[in-house]
Amino acid sequence: MELKPNEKLDIEYILKDLDKYRPRRRGWTWREGIGEKRNLGKFEYYDTSESLKNSQPLPAAKYFDNIDPQPKSIITTEIASGRFEDDIRRMRMAAWHGADHLMVIRTAGQSHYDGLIEGTPQGIGGIPITRKQVRAQRKALDIIEDEVGRPINYHSYVSGVAGPEIAVMFAEEGVNGAHQDPQYNVLYRNINMVRSFVDAACAKRIMAWADIAQIDGAHNANATAREAWKVMPELMVQHGINSMFSIKVGMKKENICLSTVPPTAPPAPCMRLDLPYAVALRELFDEYKMRAQMNTKYMESSTREATVTHTLNLLISQLTRAEIQSTITPDEGRNVPWHIYNIEAVDTAKQAFAGMDGLTDMIEIKRNKGELADKVRELKERAVLFMEEIIEVGGYFNAVEQGFFVDSGYYPERNGDGIARKIDGGIGLGTIYEREEDYMAPVTAHFGYNNIAQYDESAVDNPSKLIGGSTFEYPDKIIYIDELDENDNVYLRLEETKELRNTSKIKPEMEWLGDGIVLMTMFLPAEERVAEFAALEIGRRLGLEDVEVIHKEIMQEAEGTRIELKGIVGFTIDIDELIIPPKPEILTEDEIREDIEQNPMKVVAATVGEDEHSVGLREIIDIKHGGVEKYGIECHYLGTSVPVEKLVDAAIEIDADAILASTIISHDDIHYKNMKKLHELCIEKGIRDDIILASGGTQVSNELAIENGMDAGFGRGSNGDQVATFLVKKRREMKNED
Repeated sequence: MELKPNEKLDIEYILKDLDKYRPRRRGWTWREGIGEKRNLGKFEYYDTSESLKNSQPLPAAKYFDNIDPQPKSIITTEIASGRFEDDIRRMRMAAWHGADHLMVIRTAGQSHYDGLIEGTPQGIGGIPITRKQVRAQRKALDIIEDEVGRPINYHSYVSGVAGPEIAVMFAEEGVNGAHQDPQYNVLYRNINMVRSFVDAACAKRIMAWADIAQIDGAHNANATAREAWKVMPELMVQHGINSMFSIKVGMKKENICLSTVPPTAPPAPCMRLDLPYAVALRELFDEYKMRAQMNTKYMESSTREATVTHTLNLLISQLTRAEIQSTITPDEGRNVPWHIYNIEAVDTAKQAFAGMDGLTDMIEIKRNKGELADKVRELKERAVLFMEEIIEVGGYFNAVEQGFFVDSGYYPERNGDGIARKIDGGIGLGTIYEREEDYMAPVTAHFGYNNIAQYDESAVDNPSKLIGGSTFEYPDKIIYIDELDENDNVYLRLEETKELRNTSKIKPEMEWLGDGIVLMTMFLPAEERVAEFAALEIGRRLGLEDVEVIHKEIMQEAEGTRIELKGIVGFTIDIDELIIPPKPEILTEDEIREDIEQNPMKVVAATVGEDEHSVGLREIIDIKHGGVEKYGIECHYLGTSVPVEKLVDAAIEIDADAILASTIISHDDIHYKNMKKLHELCIEKGIRDDIILASGGTQVSNELAIENGMDAGFGRGSNGDQVATFLVKKRREMKNED
């Protein structure tokens, strides 16, 4: 299947013949072209990677030749809608915006499953990872990466007592990256310590065979601790334990990625706390990759606050060379992530990295002396002492049992609030058995002894030879199971949305196709509690269902509150019934400028009648705001509350090519009456056939403006490009040049 930019993904095609699909590659892929200086548009970039074949540039890129510089860091977005078929569409959007590491969030409950799940059940805040879901999404990504022209890394989680089974499935199905950290299982899922590390050894060996990049879970400590900025020494110890364990199992250092999160957030002096930690981590683990995640510990419901926090985090990533940049959605504190916020998060990273391009060539981190140097050294020392104490108490298991980890004290201080687990407790206790001496495991990527030599010494390095190859070599041996739940499966979900996929009807959506969710922002001049319930009533009166306030922000406790409200619309829109005027053609800047150079143009402009509004018109004409002046058009601005007669007389006096009349006030249709008067006066003065008349304002429509004698009307949202294009094209038309 070849995707076209103007065509939607065909989910039915993705699901077709999944039993026959085979991934076309395995292993992690890094961005290409890093370290090369490249020219994009009018700029030279130092810290970019190869550009995409198809992409969606940042909104402001239209002023810069629509360039879309791609950072050197892998960009991650985490997807968790709970419906894998809708996540596929979100993946495509994210890839167009520059994401090439797509993480699919599982349900927390899957960490406790003791087997691989089949079928495709629906989940909230993630879904159980199944073979069908993984295969469908990897197949879709094959198509999407052809469309954007860059390999896309697909990622999920290897944890829980079913971790080794999941690792096998990931290796079979072409998954490129995965979280794997036995400490995560122990501390946060209360899986028995011994079981967790044995499982991890098996899973890591399989991941190593498949060249799957590993991300650890140490960052969960500062997401959990009461005071996150105090666990930095512990974080480095956790990184060290998992990294060394992974190496001992057989994983390549370049495939081991440390998941690091700046521990604080504004208004704390976060740079002074977070940068030393990032520098210390980078120096202690210089041979490993860094996966920088953004702080969510203190995230509330303000997307603005979250975005600023993330931007400061990105500065640290730029200064300390993060190879993978995760992007937590700015609505993390209030929603299962919505489509739009996945994309906003990716764009935030892309914009920040583009803006900081070449920064490290201009500034230098003070490593030799001063506060940064002292703090980096202190953190390293505390981490080393922490590790030494673990050894003194008898090792990691004893340290966990004594509550060393996720304690909010700044080591060596302890507050006694750490997570304590028992060596002889937890899920999976008593499920580890010593192998018999003649145990045989004739499979690929096996961990531990498997006694192949007793049957065939030549097969020691290729144990699956004894069984004609395992599923890694021969995927046809995989038993593919489609759906097991007759009430919860992808086919039923697709049937429910069939009308929205196959007809001209649409509904708003944020999580799933056709969910009908809309977001409204309002300000209410009331205190927080009153504003909240007033907003709910407004939503209900507007006809919204399941109305919910998802953000409240006090502007001033007596004067008012900003509210963000979500609700569901219960109707669909038939786009075939919409009356959509053609999109206005906008000439290029060069084309407009060339026309004006060859044929100079003069315009007079004013706000007419008894109207004192000037901002809108100044934005249309002033060069500062991208107005028509920037093309060389000579503008004569007469001010506000200008009589129509004066405007016409001025146009005659300077021999103007056009009159631009602005009007905001609309009572008794005075704006259209003034337009008609302007038209009639130009006829009376004998200039109507030789002059262009254009009017604009928030209450103006093009159709009614033309009806009242204007050549064009420009309403809300109009800009200088549109007006300049119209003036050039209209003058050509009048001179029979088109």
